Amino acid sequence: MSASVTFSTFKTASGHLFGHAALNNPSALNALTLPMIDLLDPQLKCWAEDRSIAGVVLSAAGEKSFCAGGDVVSLHHASKRVGAGNVPPEAEAFFEHEYRLDYRIHTYPKPILCWAHGIVMGGGVGLMVGASHRVVSPNARIAMPEIHIGLYPDVGGTWFLQRMPGRMGLFLALTGAIINAGDAKLGNWADAVIAHEQFSRVLTAIEKAQWHGQLKNDSAALSTLLKQFETQAPAPLLTTHADAIDSVVNHATLAEVDAALRQLQHHTDPWLTKAAQAYAHGSPTSAALAYELMKQNKNADLADVLRLEYQASVGCCSHPDFPEGVRALLVDKDKSPKWKPDRLNDVSVDAIADILKPGFKGVHPLHDLGKPINMPALPVSTDVIN
Repeated sequence: MSASVTFSTFKTASGHLFGHAALNNPSALNALTLPMIDLLDPQLKCWAEDRSIAGVVLSAAGEKSFCAGGDVVSLHHASKRVGAGNVPPEAEAFFEHEYRLDYRIHTYPKPILCWAHGIVMGGGVGLMVGASHRVVSPNARIAMPEIHIGLYPDVGGTWFLQRMPGRMGLFLALTGAIINAGDAKLGNWADAVIAHEQFSRVLTAIEKAQWHGQLKNDSAALSTLLKQFETQAPAPLLTTHADAIDSVVNHATLAEVDAALRQLQHHTDPWLTKAAQAYAHGSPTSAALAYELMKQNKNADLADVLRLEYQASVGCCSHPDFPEGVRALLVDKDKSPKWKPDRLNDVSVDAIADILKPGFKGVHPLHDLGKPINMPALPVSTDVIN
């Protein structure tokens, strides 16, 4: 069997090397598994410490997808094995290792070019957003669709979504709406739009360029290099529908946003209608959890966000909606999840607090990201539900 992540290096005109990591599970749309994470993270660490490496390219095999998200099907099966209300050790390991990888990419000491073509969702967005140079293809289909599986926008999503213009990030968090390459640039998820067919030419240009082995100079040089390959981005859907989105999410409570989103199902525009219908079909607990996390993480730094997201993700594994959502969408594929509860009004503040509480003994598993701190569960705000 071929490796699920492949690694290579290539020499440049200046004598420096570039590392190249490629996700290599195209039959599963390069969904990110724990073994893939455990290959990728130590190799990035090794390249970061190697003075001969000037930068890194992160790409994926196949024509359809960079990464369609995390391998939640494996987590579903693990949850079924340990029984309702319990957290499988595979889930604890997956979320800890994935968030460590995401944090490494965000804080990498060398330029990382993430080449994100085709489908980029969930955990794939987490890999892309943190890179210093993010390229998306013109036909990219990008989303944080976790509300459909009883989860929430993790991998730092509750941090980068709210840094989008206005409250567009909240709209995406609640609907899981698919956006395009223009939206990715608008939201600062991507830096350049380049056709996937240009990938080999971009690698050749990197190979022929002079590098310095210094982050500032090499980052500027890579930005300049990519500009010569850029193409026109599609018009951002979020800009086209900005007024409608604002009218839906610009409310003081989630209950008001919920009412506005349900009304949006009757809109004449198909993209808005689909987004609103997706929200109505999604997990009410996921909606409340995403809303609360975006509030709590409004002014937090990324390390603190990932620590709280770890608690939330592990908490979701012991809540019935996550395994049920994965079952309905990806295992049985009947697309008829039975959410518990099935109405936002019935999601209690105590239930959200229970998901967010620390589920570990001793120090936080991510205590060493950034500045180590103690991370108690914060009180859940009463306007999550009311």
